[in-house]
Amino acid sequence: MNNIADESPTNDDQLLLSIADTCRFLSIGRTSVYALMDAGDLDSVKLGSRRLVRKPSCVALVERLATGLD
Repeated sequence: MNNIADESPTNDDQLLLSIADTCRFLSIGRTSVYALMDAGDLDSVKLGSRRLVRKPSCVALVERLATGLD
């Protein structure tokens, strides 16, 4: 028997993050997440009525900040 919970992606496999998950992932507030999206520093997609942030863009942002490229 297949269990849907067994097939769901782990946090490491997740490609899209909700705004709340993005806040937790980056340890910043909602206003900062929206400001980073508006500035083009975080890529997001619209899925139905939800705005989701691409996890690779979060990782890229952290890498840019860590290397001083931003």
